[in-house]
Amino acid sequence: MSDGDGNLLRYVGLRSATALVLANIIGAGIFTSTGFQAAALGHPGYIFLLWIVGGILALCGALCFAELGAAMPRAGAEYVYLRETYGNAFAFMSAFVSLLAGFSAPIASALKSFIAYAAHFVPALADDPKLFGWISVSDIIAIALCWILILIHTARVRGGLGFNDLITLFKVCGIVGIILSAAAFGSGTAGNLTTVSASFHELSWSGRGAAFGTSLIFVMFCYSGWNASAYMAGEMKDAQRVLPRSLLFGTGLVVLLYLGMNAVYLYGADVDTLAGKVEVGQVAAEALFGGVGVTLVTIVLCVSIFASASAMTIVGPRVYYAFGKDFEPLRFLARVNKKTGAPTPALLLQGVATSVIILLGRIDQIQQYAGFTLSLFASLAVSCVIVLRMRRPNMERPFKALGYPITPILFIAVSAGMMFWAFQGRPLESSLSFATVAAGGIIFYGLVRKQS
Repeated sequence: MSDGDGNLLRYVGLRSATALVLANIIGAGIFTSTGFQAAALGHPGYIFLLWIVGGILALCGALCFAELGAAMPRAGAEYVYLRETYGNAFAFMSAFVSLLAGFSAPIASALKSFIAYAAHFVPALADDPKLFGWISVSDIIAIALCWILILIHTARVRGGLGFNDLITLFKVCGIVGIILSAAAFGSGTAGNLTTVSASFHELSWSGRGAAFGTSLIFVMFCYSGWNASAYMAGEMKDAQRVLPRSLLFGTGLVVLLYLGMNAVYLYGADVDTLAGKVEVGQVAAEALFGGVGVTLVTIVLCVSIFASASAMTIVGPRVYYAFGKDFEPLRFLARVNKKTGAPTPALLLQGVATSVIILLGRIDQIQQYAGFTLSLFASLAVSCVIVLRMRRPNMERPFKALGYPITPILFIAVSAGMMFWAFQGRPLESSLSFATVAAGGIIFYGLVRKQS
């Protein structure tokens, strides 16, 4: 039942796999980052272009991961693909990046965003009072929520997946309801969709390029999770069939939902009103539906964000489990609770990392840092499709990426340009991304020496 994955059992079907993709992608980003894009660009057309480009990239990535995952249906996703293609060093660095930027940082961003929206119901949270030093009440609550999720998902894996399926269904239905309600009876202004901020005209062409690249990093952060079910391949009933379908169904639906949500935001408020706002959903809902509408929309947004954090709490430890099996000093991460089926030590490690990130960064800083780092290693993983096609042409491939070689080349080329411009616009967060990769390399060589 386990094809080399130890005690990880195969029981994940198409419904739960697709729900993992939906829940991982739709998180804090779509409900917070449009305000950052409005501030950087000030042009509705460019904002929609960002989400379309991001959606195309996510679908290209999903096609490539579908090929790789169907050929190598084991827990760990890009850790496995990079190990098979480029060796243990790249694989370990990708796993280290997954621990910090791939899962812990997005979970931290989601929980901090959850608190920001929850302030609608608890106004005292809006002032974010400090307990001591720079540590605030919101940070402590976010950390507490992090550990509640860990308790849920260490209790029983099947129960955790069932919880994720249910909360994801509520989330998707809620978002569709918001979009349809805004179109049917929202008090918005269609002119907002074409109103350009004066700040846009003040940007030079190079400034627009830097703003677009930086904003695309935010968008790709929002789409991160398009590969979520690949991490659970070692626990799928029929990974070669279920994995490609879950990646493509889930990602395609999210692209449509994201375009719909941005239309709602810009129908409800112009770019200048949204600029710099974290709670863009509440700003638009106030204009569209009034006070009662804001409350209902905020409930949907809070559930959606919490569902995303829950899904990432499930998926991330599968990566640490995979590299724990490969490195003797980290073998404890590959331990699975016999009663619950959960990789408990890996979950606890992720909880510690998430708690630290919650204390150290703002929402926009966390999203930019995570988006840049994830783009770097997603591009490396996608390149595995090209390298393995040339190096191992006879490898069994139950699913082949549509549009090859354009699909992986487009993903890699656009990601490289995006990271170049993002480095110009946000050098601090981008440099931290490179520092994370370097730290992973140093730790790897330390482990190799210790293991040898």
